[in-house]
Amino acid sequence: MPHSLVFNFVPETPIYPEYATGRHLHALFLTAVNAVDPQLASHLHEAKTDKAFTLSPLQAVRHSHRDRRSPVPSILQFQHRYPIQPETSCWWRVSLLDDSLFGKLSHLWLNLNSGQPWHLGAANLHITSILGTPQSTQPWANAASYAELYENASDSNRRISFQLATPVAFRQQKYDTALPTQDSVFKSLLNSWNKYSDIELPEFSTESVFPCYFNVHTEIVDFDFRKKGKSGKFIGAVGTIDYRILGDVSPATIQTLNALADYAVYSGIGRKTTMGMGVARKNAR
Repeated sequence: MPHSLVFNFVPETPIYPEYATGRHLHALFLTAVNAVDPQLASHLHEAKTDKAFTLSPLQAVRHSHRDRRSPVPSILQFQHRYPIQPETSCWWRVSLLDDSLFGKLSHLWLNLNSGQPWHLGAANLHITSILGTPQSTQPWANAASYAELYENASDSNRRISFQLATPVAFRQQKYDTALPTQDSVFKSLLNSWNKYSDIELPEFSTESVFPCYFNVHTEIVDFDFRKKGKSGKFIGAVGTIDYRILGDVSPATIQTLNALADYAVYSGIGRKTTMGMGVARKNAR
């Protein structure tokens, strides 16, 4: 079943911006997996398309004049210009999509040693807690089976709103596009669902789905792949976009579209979801 886990931690030493990128967080996750299952870590590292997890960028909670209980902002941090200082409250979201992946990694969180630091670049990180269920101030923690996602999805809700919390981009033939069309969004979700779920969705069509509200803009993410001799810059859309289901559409199709929207919090949308892009969720209405 899909899990969305939020790791709360504090750095013991500064986290420099060049190490707070998706590439280094990806490596951190694989290092953690390797500690409990080297064979699985090797599989996840070598797999080109079968990567049954997604990652968020690193989030630093800068309280200043804000209440410590204030909710997570709708747009997440995906670049850091300055070092994150020691003792700063931070969090990081990891989602697991394969039914068996959580069980294989359960030893990692069940036997977590808060005194044993994780390493991100030269920084030592101390995990303070792991959240696996929704919190009033932390909407990115959750868990549900694929059956629950489908069975609990509405078959009458015709307006579906997405929060695109980090840049979302899609591959079209040889190039990328940042435009979140209904086809791009829902087919991205469907492809992930079909890859990791054993539940076949009964009906799917975007012919009657149309954008009815959008407040989005583009942002550039730099993964700094220059050491590998290639550009690491990607353009993606962030913000809010709503779709309306119009016309004579069956309840089964409406339920399928809503189930896929509910699944977005786990799967993300579009490209580079294992490096922090495409973090998204369905907005409550």
